[in-house]
Amino acid sequence: MFKEIRPSFKLVGLLLFVYLLVGVIIFYLVMDQISGKRTNRLLDAFYFCIVTMTSVGYGDLFPNSDATKLLACAFVFVGMAIIALFISRAADYLVEKQEMFFFKALHMNMKGAEAKMLRAMEANRIKYKFYTAALLLMVTVVIGTLFLWKVEKLSLVDSFYCVCATITTLGYGDKSFSTETGRVFAIFWIIMSTVIMAQFILYLAELYTERRQKMLAKWVLTRRITTMDLEAADLDGNRQVGAAEFVLYKLKELGKISQEEISCFLEEFDKLDVDQSGTLSAHDLTLAQPAQ
Repeated sequence: MFKEIRPSFKLVGLLLFVYLLVGVIIFYLVMDQISGKRTNRLLDAFYFCIVTMTSVGYGDLFPNSDATKLLACAFVFVGMAIIALFISRAADYLVEKQEMFFFKALHMNMKGAEAKMLRAMEANRIKYKFYTAALLLMVTVVIGTLFLWKVEKLSLVDSFYCVCATITTLGYGDKSFSTETGRVFAIFWIIMSTVIMAQFILYLAELYTERRQKMLAKWVLTRRITTMDLEAADLDGNRQVGAAEFVLYKLKELGKISQEEISCFLEEFDKLDVDQSGTLSAHDLTLAQPAQ
């Protein structure tokens, strides 16, 4: 169901392509009403779309009329929604493609072949996604810094400063891509770097959450059970706790399930248990079918 709700990577890519195409055409036509450092009219329109959509906004190109200001406002709101979808889908695709290669590089000597490797990878999935995103981010920063240093002729410090201002979408604007070659590079590099940066932050948050959950699970599994726990775990009130009740209570402590959800499940069970035997059978389901 959720796969059907979430747009596919191809659909998001198509939306982004159409959005950029329309944006480039519009801003190409009104480029005379945009001030700043100019290179090639078509290239500048494309570059302006990218820095606006990603909310980098260097300020090296900016609208100078009421019409273009309103266009830019509309463009940035729509663009941020589309780029959020694109970041989610593209970063997942990019990181998952690199994840296996990264894992294999760390465990080249692991014995037990592919099956064992996949099990270990699944157990540490968030951690390896974080490592992969961190590695890709580092590579992107290095490439951007070297490009600005060699092509845009900025100092190494200014190049690194411009890269950091870009990938965090801070975009002060005192340093930016000013040459034709630089803006061609920026069109692709800005999208890629902001996508990777966003995913790096996401995986960092997920890794922190996962570690907290593991600490909570360890505490729940190792702490001593008291009579108060048994009373809380006794769902049917018979002063005895079965295996199923005990597991449900532990899941509640871990935050995996709530009392409200358990109550809903029990209500559904009672509806299906037509003969009130306390168990479900094919006969119960047959009898309960018309009621559904």
